[in-house]
Amino acid sequence: MTVPVMTRDQASAAATTAVAERDAIQANLLELDSSFGKQLLAGAELTGDTRRRWDAAAATLATLWQVFSAYSAVVDQAAEAAARHLGPRELAAISGLLTGRSVQLASGPAPLAGRDLADPGREDLTLATAVARMRGAFSSVTEVVSAAEHVWTEVAGRLDAVGAELARVSPLAATLGDEALTGNLTAAQGKLARLRDTLNSDPLALWHPGGTVDTSAAGRLAEEVTAAASRVDELVRLRDEAHQRVAEVAAAAAAARSAREDAVAAWQRATAKIAAGVLPPPPAGLADLSGRLDGLGAMLADGRWTRLASELDLLDRELATATAGFREAERAAVAAMAKRDELRGLLGAYKAKAARLGAAEDAILAERYDRARDLLWTAPCDLAAAEAAVAGYQQAVLGVPPR
Repeated sequence: MTVPVMTRDQASAAATTAVAERDAIQANLLELDSSFGKQLLAGAELTGDTRRRWDAAAATLATLWQVFSAYSAVVDQAAEAAARHLGPRELAAISGLLTGRSVQLASGPAPLAGRDLADPGREDLTLATAVARMRGAFSSVTEVVSAAEHVWTEVAGRLDAVGAELARVSPLAATLGDEALTGNLTAAQGKLARLRDTLNSDPLALWHPGGTVDTSAAGRLAEEVTAAASRVDELVRLRDEAHQRVAEVAAAAAAARSAREDAVAAWQRATAKIAAGVLPPPPAGLADLSGRLDGLGAMLADGRWTRLASELDLLDRELATATAGFREAERAAVAAMAKRDELRGLLGAYKAKAARLGAAEDAILAERYDRARDLLWTAPCDLAAAEAAVAGYQQAVLGVPPR
């Protein structure tokens, strides 16, 4: 095929452009060749879909380099020729190199059954066709390499963090004597090993065609390990602070007993003075804690940290609830006594007011006063009736006209 012959300026400019394009292609190919993803794929024992896709990509990459080698040689020839004296013959040669089918590829003979009799076993391409072919090959290879690299980037860090946490807590768990917890950590180690094997041998199994990485398994494993590690840390803290926590629970038990004693005493004083109905029921009993407190010591001595933690938490809640109930019962009993005293003071104040109004000898007022006073000074006092009587006397006094 005859190609148009370039002028000297056209040939020089075209050669310069070809060299710049070749250098850019070479830089991108070298970056691909040394990329993290390509190095990992090339050095790993791959399986599954990743092996299938990488085998195809590796073959494509090898062919790409072959095309580049032949293409680059033609560009070099054109650049060297353009640097010399350019006569008509040289211009024709350069034009052929830059625009003709100058890139010769040894494609190998086609299968005999489909081979043409004149098939030379090679393929001749123009520089533009060679670049287009390399561009397509580069895109298909980088798609595989980038996908694998993206999976490693997304998943490897998560698995490393999980592995580091397991390495930290597994030795601690072994000292706690909790078989269930140790079993959970061992199971997590197995899941981690399987995920790492998938990541190393078949990373594209975690790649979604839409361009996302399936991190769900790694995420679930991280959650499991975080929960187990939290439990280990909790038990280690308990072990290290066990004597202090047992002492704190013993102190809480003593405080609960004391609160109950105060509540019972206040209730007994109130029942001697105040009639039933206003007062709360008597304070509930407090179960004997001696056996449970002794059990804490036994669990501590045996290193049963999980059981000890559970029992301490339960006792903490029960004692806090009981102590609050006893204190509320004491406050209610004291409040009933205070109410009686308040009514006594109010009755006396209104008696004095009646005297100032000149109604001290009023028979109706005197009768109301005596009724209220009898109720307030009778033990046990009917507080509700006394309060009503005092209110009645108060209203009667307020109804006395001034003199």
